[in-house]
Amino acid sequence: MNKNLLAALLLSTVFAATAVQAGTYDDLISSAKMGDTSSIAELVQRGASVDTTDIEGNTLLMLAARDGHVDLVNYLIQQRAKLNARNSAGDTALRLAAFRGYLVVAQKLIAAGAYVNTPGWTPLAYAAFNGHLDIAKLLISSGAEVNAASENGMSALMVAARGGHMEIVRLLIDSKADLNMQTEQHETAVDLAAKNQHTDIVDLLRKNGGRSAKTAAIEIR
Repeated sequence: MNKNLLAALLLSTVFAATAVQAGTYDDLISSAKMGDTSSIAELVQRGASVDTTDIEGNTLLMLAARDGHVDLVNYLIQQRAKLNARNSAGDTALRLAAFRGYLVVAQKLIAAGAYVNTPGWTPLAYAAFNGHLDIAKLLISSGAEVNAASENGMSALMVAARGGHMEIVRLLIDSKADLNMQTEQHETAVDLAAKNQHTDIVDLLRKNGGRSAKTAAIEIR
């Protein structure tokens, strides 16, 4: 066989294989976003990885959890997908489910072994951010650290107080959250609630021993 012809055939084979791989990748990501379990299962049976990630580092499980696709989450858990992988923003599947408020997904992830405590922003803080009370209760009952803080010192209580989520504030108070933790900007939950005009939360926090950072500083002196 002519050497040039052989090289051309080899090159065309490589291009064809690359095109198939690209097509499989695109199909995996789009199917995960749509919650198409049967398509994902077919691709996995053909050799695709259940831990395939998109360009932002989201695994198929993260995409399914983020959009509340319970059946797909079930399938991926059964296929031993990585439960605690983190995307480029540091989010896990549980954090994304907590942020969006998908209780059933969160329950399944926790039951399978997903970490309820993560470095930086925690699933509990994510639930508190959007006022998802049922998920906050689930996380606390599953061992979430109520006083865990993000890199800038924000705790779940601070997030809830800033956002005006009274019932989550009550839950965290009842769960023995530290009412006087301070952010790196030297603000407490009282300060954050007051800044955002959540006077009912300010009153509740103060009634239970919460103080502004300025008041705490004066008392220390």
